[in-house]
Amino acid sequence: MKVICTEKSQILATRLARAQKTTVVDVKYSRFPDGELYLVAGELDDETVMVSSVVDNDALVQLLLLIDACENSDIRLVIPYMGYARQDRQDRKGEPLSARAVARAISRGVSECITVNIHEPDVLRFFNAPARNISLARDIGAYIKTLNLTNPLILAPDDGALAFAEQVASAGEWEFDHLEKTRLSGEQVTMAPKALSAASRPVVIVDDIISTGGTIATAAGMLSAQGATDVYAACVHGVLTGGAYVRLIEAGVRDVICSDTIERGCSRVSAADQIANALQTRSNR
Repeated sequence: MKVICTEKSQILATRLARAQKTTVVDVKYSRFPDGELYLVAGELDDETVMVSSVVDNDALVQLLLLIDACENSDIRLVIPYMGYARQDRQDRKGEPLSARAVARAISRGVSECITVNIHEPDVLRFFNAPARNISLARDIGAYIKTLNLTNPLILAPDDGALAFAEQVASAGEWEFDHLEKTRLSGEQVTMAPKALSAASRPVVIVDDIISTGGTIATAAGMLSAQGATDVYAACVHGVLTGGAYVRLIEAGVRDVICSDTIERGCSRVSAADQIANALQTRSNR
């Protein structure tokens, strides 16, 4: 077995290869003058673990090309971050179900698919190969333990992320809650933990994805005003679009923590060990 990856998943791929005690196949990437992508993969094995986060359209095309280049090997596809996965429903006639379109495209020619904290697990049914999802919630929790925070409150940004917050909190047997919005007037809204107090303790706001960071940035200021000693933000997928990292730090967030499913300067947690564990078994429909 060898590991191979697309261009924007190189760090995670090398960490996974170390965990698997194998090597990473060299891939040469280039672009034609008209903008079309091109790649050449090195020597493959009978079994190939392909690591590719779909972080943008180029990454998606690279993945499709790499799957085709490896067609003579048994491909086990690992998708640490799957772009388009949040487009999982059709709100009006004529709209594509984009998560389905992408899942179908990237699962042709592979024997199984492994995703990491996919935003909506129901998307797995769209893959043309057996698919399963793994979680880094406890790994995020393990990293938070290294911060040596005293009595931290693990806080989800909404009730939809409460289960994720609970999993993170279980790593340290910490209290957890979710933010609740209260409208004070036509324009004024406040946010606070639904049941627990943030006063005189550090707060870690956790979610599977941080995209624009707007909600967390707003909440950080309010939590500080409510007496939180520090506010941290932690997630699996640090999309951090539109200046989100700066927005969070300027809003008073002490640190932003994410994993290497999307490779960032603040990627403190690796998905490599969880993926290696998942690869020990095969997916079934």
